[in-house]
Amino acid sequence: MAAPIALITGSARRIGARIAETLHRKGCRVVIHYHRSEQEARQLVDAFNRERPASAACLAADLRDPVAVRDLAVRARDAFGGLDVLINNASSFYPTPLGQASDDDWDTLMHSNLRAPFLLSQQLAGDLEAAGGAIVNIVDVYAEKPLAGHPLYCMAKAGLAMMTKSLARELGPAVRVNGVSPGAILWPEQGQENQQDILDATALGRAGDPDDIAATVAWLALEAPYITGQILAVDGGRSLSFPGG
Repeated sequence: MAAPIALITGSARRIGARIAETLHRKGCRVVIHYHRSEQEARQLVDAFNRERPASAACLAADLRDPVAVRDLAVRARDAFGGLDVLINNASSFYPTPLGQASDDDWDTLMHSNLRAPFLLSQQLAGDLEAAGGAIVNIVDVYAEKPLAGHPLYCMAKAGLAMMTKSLARELGPAVRVNGVSPGAILWPEQGQENQQDILDATALGRAGDPDDIAATVAWLALEAPYITGQILAVDGGRSLSFPGG
């Protein structure tokens, strides 16, 4: 059988790159999406293709632009002639206190975290149905219990959580749709100042590793045939108590 084809958004670096590496190691052909991280994306693709020729490609798109998102879906489909797995990983994260949140903040956080995953799922649903494929959305523990000062981000991720469940019903039985909610894995590059408080509230008392997320995503995408509409917290038990953020 042909190797499964996976599109992973925001996968040039950080957790997205680890997801791409894990799926590639499991035999997938991968389409790396990036916005600004062209050098990292091309280096990753080159490494994958040296390991297994014609097994990786990279595509640029600004996920805040709906036209660019729909075009990304077309180009991702064309890269290897179809699609089996969609991983909606790309995300924007920064504080937006109520009195300071702007229209641009709304557009950036809602469009990258919620609208783009919806549009990609919509555009690629036919390919995923034909393949009997899967969608995995990277949600957040803050989709359920809000982080202070981040209402727009939390609202967007809460929408993504409901989208995961809604699309599981819409696209079943052909396509499975699940989500992963990371806890403390890699600290964001801005907007997370209470790191020790978060670790203190985690049952395992430590941060996780990107491999924890990547392995869970790969399992849901490739190896969980009777699981759909679920959001799995990979958070070291933080959601057991979860004080305010």
